Amino acid sequence: MNRSEILSHITSTGVVAVIRMKDSRRLANVIEAVRLGGVKSIEITMTVPGAVEIIRGLVQSVPDDVLIGAGTVVDRETAIAVIDAGAEFVVGPVLDLQIIKVCAERDRVVIPGCFSPTEIHTAWRAGADIIKVFPATSLGPKYFKDIRGPFPDIRLMPTGGVTIDNVGEWIAAGAVAVGIGSDLLDKKAIEEERYDVLTERARRMVQNFLKAKQGGQP
Repeated sequence: MNRSEILSHITSTGVVAVIRMKDSRRLANVIEAVRLGGVKSIEITMTVPGAVEIIRGLVQSVPDDVLIGAGTVVDRETAIAVIDAGAEFVVGPVLDLQIIKVCAERDRVVIPGCFSPTEIHTAWRAGADIIKVFPATSLGPKYFKDIRGPFPDIRLMPTGGVTIDNVGEWIAAGAVAVGIGSDLLDKKAIEEERYDVLTERARRMVQNFLKAKQGGQP
């Protein structure tokens, strides 16, 4: 996929599963479980041991409808490494203009982390595809409504504070997608290898996203 196609995939499916698992043995089963529920954008964070090589392996093994991206990317060197490994999108917890530049040069989607209106505007003008508002837990959906006033064209994605039950509130407030970790990837279900639980949670998540996107009640 080129950058435009990757962006379209993320915004149409709407949910990015943020995986910080340390047990890479169960990772493939987790990804397949949420894929069956409709979550097809997977972010492997750099806090996972051996993340770059995990990304390299996943890119070669996951079905064609699954996107593998890298998260918690904080510098240019790491961005280059994950793109070389096959990551199709790069997510950061902070705004780093060099990461945006590298992703543009390599035709990959870039989603920097921003908090203030100034950071959001700076990232967008620098060429970010989506702005990850982080930590969204501290801000809430109302912040998105406020930001969308002066910046109606900027694509926003909350990470932190997003749940299966409140995803519709974020979309109704103007988010184009959401990043979600623990509420989707139930830790106990993973430990017990009850992957059907993850599939059902993913299905509910996607249903709530689509309902809100189509104008239903959040």
